[in-house]
Amino acid sequence: MTQKFIRIRGAREHNLKGVDVDIPRDQFVVVTGLSGSGKSSLAFDTIYAEGQRKYVESLSAYARQFLERMQKPDVDRVEGLPPTIAIEQRSGSHNPRSTVATTTEIYDYLRLLFARIGKPHCYKCGKPIQTQHAGQIVDDLLKLPEGTRLLVCAPLIRGQKGAHTDVLQRIQREGFVRVRIDGELFDIRETPKLDRKRTHTIDAVVDRLGVKVAARSRLADSVEIALRLAEGLVLILIEQPDKNWQELVYSENYACLDHPDAALPELSPRCFSFNSPYGACPVCDGLGTILEFDPDLIVPDPTLSLSEGAIDAWRHGGKRMNIFYNRLIRRFCRDAGISGDAPFKSIPVAARRLLINGDGDYFEGVIPNLTRRFQKTDSEFVKARLHAYLSEQSCRQCHGARLRPESMAVTIQKKNIQDITGMSIEACRLFFDNLKLSAPDRQIARAILKELRHRLEFLDNVGLSYLTLDRKSGTLSGGESQRIRLATQVGSALVGVCYVLDEPTIGLHQRDNQRLIDTLRKLVSIGNSVLVVEHDEDTISAADYIVDIGPAAGAHGGQIVGQGNLQAIRENPRSLTGLYLSGSRSIKVPEKRRKVNLRNCIEIKGAEHNNLRKLNVAMPLGVFVCVTGVSGSGKSSLVRQILLPALRRKLHNAREKPGKHKSIVGTSRIDKVIEIDQSPIGRTPRSNPATYTGVFDLIRQLFSKTREAKIRGYLPGRFSFNVKGGRCEYCQGQGTKKIEMHFLPDVYVTCDQCKGTRYNPETLEIRYRGKNIADVLNLPVQEAQSFFENFPKITQLLAALNNVGLGYMALGQASTTLSGGEAQRVKLAAELGKPGTGHTFYVLDEPTTGLHFADIHNLLNVLDCLVGLGNTIVVIEHNLDVIKMADYVIDLGPEGGMDGGQLIAAGTPEQVAACPESYTGQYLQDKLNTEASLGRHSA
Repeated sequence: MTQKFIRIRGAREHNLKGVDVDIPRDQFVVVTGLSGSGKSSLAFDTIYAEGQRKYVESLSAYARQFLERMQKPDVDRVEGLPPTIAIEQRSGSHNPRSTVATTTEIYDYLRLLFARIGKPHCYKCGKPIQTQHAGQIVDDLLKLPEGTRLLVCAPLIRGQKGAHTDVLQRIQREGFVRVRIDGELFDIRETPKLDRKRTHTIDAVVDRLGVKVAARSRLADSVEIALRLAEGLVLILIEQPDKNWQELVYSENYACLDHPDAALPELSPRCFSFNSPYGACPVCDGLGTILEFDPDLIVPDPTLSLSEGAIDAWRHGGKRMNIFYNRLIRRFCRDAGISGDAPFKSIPVAARRLLINGDGDYFEGVIPNLTRRFQKTDSEFVKARLHAYLSEQSCRQCHGARLRPESMAVTIQKKNIQDITGMSIEACRLFFDNLKLSAPDRQIARAILKELRHRLEFLDNVGLSYLTLDRKSGTLSGGESQRIRLATQVGSALVGVCYVLDEPTIGLHQRDNQRLIDTLRKLVSIGNSVLVVEHDEDTISAADYIVDIGPAAGAHGGQIVGQGNLQAIRENPRSLTGLYLSGSRSIKVPEKRRKVNLRNCIEIKGAEHNNLRKLNVAMPLGVFVCVTGVSGSGKSSLVRQILLPALRRKLHNAREKPGKHKSIVGTSRIDKVIEIDQSPIGRTPRSNPATYTGVFDLIRQLFSKTREAKIRGYLPGRFSFNVKGGRCEYCQGQGTKKIEMHFLPDVYVTCDQCKGTRYNPETLEIRYRGKNIADVLNLPVQEAQSFFENFPKITQLLAALNNVGLGYMALGQASTTLSGGEAQRVKLAAELGKPGTGHTFYVLDEPTTGLHFADIHNLLNVLDCLVGLGNTIVVIEHNLDVIKMADYVIDLGPEGGMDGGQLIAAGTPEQVAACPESYTGQYLQDKLNTEASLGRHSA
């Protein structure tokens, strides 16, 4: 009998406490709970990992040695588990050749479509071209008036320098008696001596005849001989009444009669691949961009004069002007008649262009100078320094299209393949829905178009209609990448699979949530199980079954606190999720918002990066600002690609190039800018919250000051597990040893020398208040705060960690085990623990990713503290609980992609909610109304 449940018994992975749970199959199940409570440990590290391991174990030992070795999860047994597929929240491929179209295989179908029904054109003049075989050429010539005199020639040399004696000898050797050189006919034995320094045209005269039907066989033989001799080309000279000759060129290849040298190869899918030498642009090798010295990086501050060092790349050590270049600039200013003390931006355009690019003779120019030095130097230091002035520029030949001009000249309904990949998914779908083809083309393309339309429909249904097909995968958010992979899985139409997803709603506006939920339900309806780790209220409410893990995070979590349908969770007093869903707990709208002074702001003027439409946006300082809008409306373009690089460049001398904009005003009102994202705080287990926040340095100093440590002469470095001296050398401070098991998974065992403490016995003998350094690293933050209560600097940092909701976390917990939300809160705590100036500009991009309602509550309290100190917080967010708490909201839209990039509304949440054009405002209005009714009800 078919199992109706996935039965898990004794799951102890990470912080799970022997969890027993039955998860219904063929249903839409949501796993929720606090950040760090054990959701991913259950869904990914237990269910998915066991599914993958069982599949690998079904293979032979020989096959297993070539696959990634998989560790068995710490679980007693898992029954009724179908094949599992994980669609995780990870950033897109960093391969510059990977795009939305290639990831979804849409580009493969486009290449096939253009190869089979594309209409080739001459890439030089744009005229339609087609192949002409010998029979077609003869038929065409026989349409001329009977008796017309013809010369059938083989064009061998077209406009090339040289004496070409070898070509003339070949013509004679082939048995031809006449040759045409530079338009004149000669006997092959009486050809003039050609000037080597001049360009020449040489045609072998194959035959001379008149047009008549009876001569068809002779004409066909002559044409075939000419085509063989000239590798697919034949030149026909038609005698005119004035005794001159009219030239006609025919080609067996895809070649234009006016430009026979611009022939296309036989059309095949590889001609449209930028990963193949047959299709890739030869200048950029199919990347679409090339690394070149960037004038904006060479002159980062155009308000400086040349004498003040406006040419940053010519400064000595990046500080003062190099003596040689200082002399060179003075001479340039004298010869160009400009002042070296005038701001660079005031120098006439012609003089600036000459200074930067040179003239190739009199003055070398900055960019040619840097290029020469970069290519010739053997110094890695010089290369690294000059590399900072390089940036990706659009390829001069293909202008970012990545393909050869011949491939770009093939069209379908007047659009080449780049025109189509440059469309948004929505526009592309509309194009193919309205595509009108001839009957033969329609028959050829039927299967291809079916696949294309299906894939575009899936992408549209998961809320990605605004993405362009040529968008690089590396620029996608984790949520966008996950939804692309989800759309691919929907398209595969597998049945009987358990899909495990990690917060697919990341980066998705409330408006598009229902379409994503419909897509997940479609997977269930065809016979799959969908298991989603999620915090989004809409998704939880739409689930068939909910598993709530808690009651708290870390060591205090790892238990099932509630399971069942939505109503069961809402009525469960142990479920923190249920309390928020029922309204018993909520994030209250502030009774009074901070006053916004738009005269004290940073103003971005003329922002037009990506889809932004010359926006002028003011970001008030000293308040909590939220940037909102539907997915793809331009939020990240405005904040992360224009504002952040511009501020880092201005305040921290970062060599970053911000997106296209006119100017940014008001940067002098802040003293530093900090981006706090959810990237890991470290890539190895050696990194942990104590090392990241700096509290471990203070703890090591404390241990070095104990009486026993002073007697032994131990310095703070003795208590580091990263350097020799105090650490256990057997495991090199790792605490574990890896045992390779050939075709079985590697086994990690606790180091039998240090027993997992990481230190040698001598170091562990040093104790403070009865605890050694290893004991301290195992303390939860909350306990450590009490333990070090007599040391204000230590307790200040530990209090910051506790205040952001990480009191449960051990000081030495490896960074690799932290969730994205935990890593972000560690970064916030590190900032809270630093002495602030009150003029810091913080930027957070979707900080609610991976956070439960209660975690968001904590996060907002922390952000409120930072703003209370006089700092500015700018958050890109879709979460309505965050938006409603903001002092000022900037809403972009109205749609995503090319239909976005406009400022729809700006003001308090109430003002934005009152804007009928704002999608955010519509959902925000419902949220505020619900809050108001709950407030009246509780009152």
